[in-house]
Amino acid sequence: MTGLRRRPLAVIVVAQLFGTALWFSINGVWFSLAGELGLGESDLGRLTLSVQAGFIVGTLVLATTGLADRFSASRIFATASLLGALTNAGFILTAAHAPWDSLLRFLTGLCLAGIYPLGMKMVIAWTPAHAGAALAWLVGMLTLGTATPHLMRGLTLGLPWEGVLLGASGLAIVGGGLVLRLGDGPHLPPTAGPLALRSGLEALSVPGFRAAAGGYFGHMWEVYAVWMLVPLFVAREVERLGAPAEAVPILSWMIIGIGLLGCVIGGRLSRDRGSGWVASRALAISGGLCLLYPIFTALGIPPVLLIGLLLVWGLTVSADSPQFSALASASAPTHRVGASLAIMNAIGFGLTIPAIALTSHLWSVQGPWVALWLLPGPVLGLWALNHKAARPLH
Repeated sequence: MTGLRRRPLAVIVVAQLFGTALWFSINGVWFSLAGELGLGESDLGRLTLSVQAGFIVGTLVLATTGLADRFSASRIFATASLLGALTNAGFILTAAHAPWDSLLRFLTGLCLAGIYPLGMKMVIAWTPAHAGAALAWLVGMLTLGTATPHLMRGLTLGLPWEGVLLGASGLAIVGGGLVLRLGDGPHLPPTAGPLALRSGLEALSVPGFRAAAGGYFGHMWEVYAVWMLVPLFVAREVERLGAPAEAVPILSWMIIGIGLLGCVIGGRLSRDRGSGWVASRALAISGGLCLLYPIFTALGIPPVLLIGLLLVWGLTVSADSPQFSALASASAPTHRVGASLAIMNAIGFGLTIPAIALTSHLWSVQGPWVALWLLPGPVLGLWALNHKAARPLH
């Protein structure tokens, strides 16, 4: 245990990586799963939405009941990892039986609410002096964890899709065990008790917080829908290249996983340029690709170049997330930081639901042009972030 405590941040981010492999585990095996069970893109959207809905409900329950403050953060993380692993594995038994398949994914999302937010709390408890840089690593690991099922699928080609889901569950159990052995840090934030929703919403009256939250909301409208669409984008370009279908999961892993690098680079740049500078530019680039990618596909740009654009998209689409959290934390009322961030996260993840539903439903009709439906998020996010009513953000 002493060895783990020498590198607490490394333990937490690795555990986060392993735990969040549950998030998009279905997406990583989608083509083989869909082919075997006769599912379509709308089913992919339905199952992805179920995870998001579970996560939103879970975060609100933790916040409004005060459970996250009443019990050990490491124990909640470990328990959520174990239960999430079980519900993820249980999906295998319900995959061909709607709506039970959606229920299992909802329960997995519910468990993820005890992994991602509690990981953020543990980072502050162990490394309060370096919370900004640590948060960039944590969000980066969330991104890489999201991509991990695609890598697992690429490395296990020829094996049943069930094996990949069981592998993701195994990783989650290992991650929970690491955090349980690490324990809670010496600098836990003070207990605030149950959250009144009104107290969290009060922060939106603060111009700086309102600007950061608005940018975050625009980012969330885009990011999870993009992650859901990546395998569909990639499959189209792989087919045009005449490359084997086995390239799809590996390329999908690269495009989503490169977001880790984007988060780390953004964290370093924020030290000199400020979080607002990094967040606005990352959001502008990813938003620009919502417009340019479908146009370039219509122009017949070579597939290799389009895959390169997808890599840039993956690099920037998550790089702004930790910076928005840092901006919001700095601007929120000091006695309501936890409540304010809980509400901001709940609203943000709520916005992922219509974005995912819309793009997954329209994919069969519009193809890559569905990316245009994501453009309003970055546009409105940039407007909110730079609105004259808000004080300058750094």
